[in-house]
Amino acid sequence: MMNDTRALFSFNDLDKLAQIYKTDKFGKHFYTPHYQFHFSKFKYKKFKMLEIGVGGHDNPIAGGPSLRMWKRFFPFAQIYALDIFDKSFFQEKRIRIFQGSQIDKSFLDKMIEETGELDIIIDDGSHINEHVIESFKILFPKVKQGGIYVIEDTQTSYDEGYFGGDNKNFNNLKTSMGFFKSLVDGLNSEEYRIEGYERNYYDKNIVSIHFYHSLIFICKGNNNEGASSNIAFSRD
Repeated sequence: MMNDTRALFSFNDLDKLAQIYKTDKFGKHFYTPHYQFHFSKFKYKKFKMLEIGVGGHDNPIAGGPSLRMWKRFFPFAQIYALDIFDKSFFQEKRIRIFQGSQIDKSFLDKMIEETGELDIIIDDGSHINEHVIESFKILFPKVKQGGIYVIEDTQTSYDEGYFGGDNKNFNNLKTSMGFFKSLVDGLNSEEYRIEGYERNYYDKNIVSIHFYHSLIFICKGNNNEGASSNIAFSRD
């Protein structure tokens, strides 16, 4: 209750809200300035967002700081979350929490049947590279046009232990960074001069990708501006 009272005076400042609710999105990391920039268009809209990972590991009454931060920052948003552990303790008005695996396609499909398409998805889950990539493949098609998919803690791309990263081959497609870097050329897929090439789903539906320290934003939209083949390039 005290945090909510303090947050009333900082509802437009994600940095301060992160500190009030004690989420590591500011301090340990410096994600909130980027969130403030990319999410500003949603501020006073009625929309749906999902955060993968509630926090607190297997403790049923630990976690949830970022959910409370989002609720205060977005006054009209419906906030969903999922976690492998039971985090129903943190459910309240405008916050609903599902229990399940972020790579269980059957579970995720059923969850989306209940929530409907989402405007924002934030992956702050296991951070295991394989999980991050698989979750994106399943859930990105469920994001609305104009929506944003976010990956946190991409430093695990370089952790060769538990998280399955690679600290030698930075283009390894099995790592989060390697996979998402491989999608960048698709922004220009209409310019390819490859006979028989068929643009894939990501080519057609990603309009921008923004890389920050340990953080990626993938913006969804119709990538169909057409080729620039009629432009004459000077060789001077």
